[in-house]
Amino acid sequence: MLLILLATFGFSGMHVIARQLQSDLHAFEVAFFRNLFGLLALTPFFLRHGLGVFRTDKLSLHATRAAIQVAGMLMFFTALGITPLAKVSAMSFTAPLFATLGAVLFLGERIRGRRITALVAGFVGAMIILRPGVEALDLGAILVLVSSGSWAVALLIIKHLSKTESSLTLTAYMGLFLTPISLLAAVFYWEWPQPVDYFWFALMGICGTLGHLGMAQAFHEADATAVLPLDFTRLLWASLLGYFIFAEIPSLWTWVGGTVIFGSATYIAYREARLKASRIGADPDG
Repeated sequence: MLLILLATFGFSGMHVIARQLQSDLHAFEVAFFRNLFGLLALTPFFLRHGLGVFRTDKLSLHATRAAIQVAGMLMFFTALGITPLAKVSAMSFTAPLFATLGAVLFLGERIRGRRITALVAGFVGAMIILRPGVEALDLGAILVLVSSGSWAVALLIIKHLSKTESSLTLTAYMGLFLTPISLLAAVFYWEWPQPVDYFWFALMGICGTLGHLGMAQAFHEADATAVLPLDFTRLLWASLLGYFIFAEIPSLWTWVGGTVIFGSATYIAYREARLKASRIGADPDG
């Protein structure tokens, strides 16, 4: 539980730094430096475990996952610069919903009544935040929604790769591929950063990498159903940091929609854990 709290704070801190850096640099360039310094933050792990972490026979699948993840990351970082932090955080909770839907559509996983209801509720939560027809569509929120779909596809690939690859191997190849791919996007908007920016790049990379490792270790140490509810603190951190640093006050609709989305995603994770524990392909209750 402590690890998941630290991980969510790390992600929120990374988002704050990424947004602040966009006052002088393009979002794509910020995303590149996040990947570069995130990769450098893994150096101690590479030194400890050696080149064995790169041993794989699924290089093409790692590359595919990275390309999809970069697309989502570029959209997400763009959204950070134009949308309140709390709204970005709330909309990002849709990623597990997209992953569940993708597993049903593309992997042939079975789904029944209760999880269908949770899926519908989750996407209703997204509509509560967006409120199409009541407010003009928020480009940033739309970008987060699409990036969540991209991240969901990456999650499905990760789920497949995790059967044979370690979490460190997955993280290592993420950095190795994301860094050059995001550089290709950044060169079209390149401006040389100020010297002080490199400190913030390093801190952003460390926050992101430790966040990923902390979350992975949290799920390793305890059941997902025990730690996943604490992922909601991402919305709390984003609201507090957004208020004190950027003077943003989250709307009531962001809180209501974010709570609905998070509740449905947590319920789906709970049902999947129950199914796994019971060792059957599908639960009659759904």
